[in-house]
Amino acid sequence: MSSMGDIIHNMPLIHDIKQQHPDAVIDWLVEEAFVELVRLNPLVNQVIAIALRRWKKNVFAVQTWHEISAFKKRLRDNEYDYILDTQGLIKSALMAALALGKSYGQNAKSSHEYPAHWFLKQPLNIPKNLHAITRNRLTGALTLNYALRDDAPHYDIVLPKQDAELNKLIPNNCVMLVHSTAREAKHWPNDYWVQLGKTLNAQGYALVLPWGSALEKTRAQTIASQLTNAIVLPKLSIVQLAYCLSKSIACVGLDTGLMHIAVAINKPTLAIFTDTHSWQAGTQPAIDGRAITIGGKPSLPAVDAVYAAFNDLITHV
Repeated sequence: MSSMGDIIHNMPLIHDIKQQHPDAVIDWLVEEAFVELVRLNPLVNQVIAIALRRWKKNVFAVQTWHEISAFKKRLRDNEYDYILDTQGLIKSALMAALALGKSYGQNAKSSHEYPAHWFLKQPLNIPKNLHAITRNRLTGALTLNYALRDDAPHYDIVLPKQDAELNKLIPNNCVMLVHSTAREAKHWPNDYWVQLGKTLNAQGYALVLPWGSALEKTRAQTIASQLTNAIVLPKLSIVQLAYCLSKSIACVGLDTGLMHIAVAINKPTLAIFTDTHSWQAGTQPAIDGRAITIGGKPSLPAVDAVYAAFNDLITHV
């Protein structure tokens, strides 16, 4: 519902279901900020927006309660054969319970928040020590009673064409540096990014740095100001950033949503993990993709190691 990386990690589940049931009609409930991201998957029939983040900030406003009433009506417009909660949070389980149909998700041993499983009609035993994509795919397999697929994931993202002005933002032979995350513990030091950027500049690569908040913009400007060929992108939407990624030759990024989008659109990707276990959310490219994860909780990969991994990534593309 509410994390860009988690949304990308659910795309292979959608593919698996459609492989088993080609006529399945699949709706997806997601925070309003990520509606356009989910719409990039043509296998999704309807995207239902929820605005929990905004509603919590305006809980006493009359407009908020009008919107909540309209949302509940839309959510219950259809009765579903299966309702899957892969997030394992109290809020996602509550939404599953609010919809019409039998709900499935993680049981008491595997849910991310206790007591989320109380709100589900059929809790499932989904082991915690699995990659997020595998956990999601297993949820579908157990719910719809088919064998868990062990092939490379399919993300099925289709990017729309963008205007000429967006194309002009991306220089030739550029690498996108996804330098920021929502959680401070996942960061790689700014001076490390600068050292890596100087090495990439020396090898003839141009660099582009995206951002999504004022703090991230400042970080991007700080890094770019110390490089010879680096561009800080303007404020862009998720879909526009995904398109810019598609025009880059590679992505180097932290454990954050935009890096996972790069993997999903088959862009050669190097992921730097500092506060996430690689087995938990490391890159899982499609069969025709290429991605490398370096580091893992707790870790602070050295610049030389990251550059060596980047060379390996590019060499084998």
